[in-house]
Order: sequence, then C-alpha cells, then structure tokens
Amino acid sequence: MNFYPLPILNLIKNISRLPGIGEKTAERLAMHILRIPRREAEQLARSILEMKDKIKLCSTCYALSDNHICNICSDQTRSDFILCVVEQPADMVAIEKSGSYKGLYHVLQGVLSPMNGVGPDKIRIKELILRIQKKIVKEVVLATGTNVEGEATASYIAQLLDKHPVKVTRIASGVPMGGDLKYVDQVTLKRAMETRHTV
Repeated sequence: MNFYPLPILNLIKNISRLPGIGEKTAERLAMHILRIPRREAEQLARSILEMKDKIKLCSTCYALSDNHICNICSDQTRSDFILCVVEQPADMVAIEKSGSYKGLYHVLQGVLSPMNGVGPDKIRIKELILRIQKKIVKEVVLATGTNVEGEATASYIAQLLDKHPVKVTRIASGVPMGGDLKYVDQVTLKRAMETRHTV
C-alpha cells in the first residue's frame, strides 16, 4: 500500500482504527472521500468535530445529548414512574426504535466486569440509587445484556433495589421470532423454558 501518497496513507490508517473497519474497507472509504466534492469532505470533517465538541452525557439519565438534559428526559409525555436500566446509549436507542416503551431511562455506561477491573463504582449504579430514592419511580426494568456481565449487573442491581419500595422487572429473553429451535443455543433455550408464560 506504500504506493499511495502519505496523506492518503494517513487517512487509511486513521479510518482503519474505527471498530469493525479493516484495511480494505478503510482504503475504499478513503478513495470515496478523495472523489467526493471538497464541500462534502468539509461537511464530514465538520460533523465529526461538531459531535466531539457538542455531545455530552445527559445530567439525569447519562444518555448522549447536545443539551444539559436529553430529549427523552425533557419529554413531558413520558412516564416518570418507570425507569429502564440499560448498559449503553445504543441499547436505549434500540428500545426506542421498537416503539414499545414510554418511560424514562438510566444508562449505566457499562457493566460489572471484575476480570476487567470494572466494579460498581466504575458505572452509574450510585446515580441510579439516588434517582430511586427520590420516590418517584415505581418500577425499574433491568434491560442489560444476557451475557455473564449483563446478568451479573442485573442481579447486583436487583439486590440493591430490594431495600427500596420499587418493583424490579427484567426484560424477557428467549427464542427469537422466526427462530428455528435446532439452531438456538442451550442457554437461550434454557432461559426461554424458565420464562415461559400461558397463552
């Protein structure tokens, strides 16, 4: 790849640092940026810098926001009585896209992972408890992942909330819609059997 001029090599190197982008994809993207009009390239560069300058964490739920309070926390039509706890802002976005939830959120900004040195003080659990202590929330929905860290985090939070007068629920998990049972892993099948319900 040394036959590219240095500015192109630098761009390829920087693009390839992005998650999920290999060297070939980075090369294709760099060539695309080279071909687009200067105005579009400047627009791309400005949008990256604007995002870095303006995006911060919501002071209430710790989701991404360009204001002190995010759009969801400031939406008067949403229920204050139910709080959905998620690991990352992307999880909140996924739930929002489903259109099935109209409460508020609390973004932990991670999960418990003792092997990686992530304890309760490294994620937003203390802030969650402080929100619960205001006695507005009636139900907390634990929507962390179903991997070991997500389950451990949900279990830890459930134990902490046991001392508070709130209902604690966990999102259901199991066989996906249209899923063929013979291709579903054993852990998912076990969870589906354990959380079965009447029809």
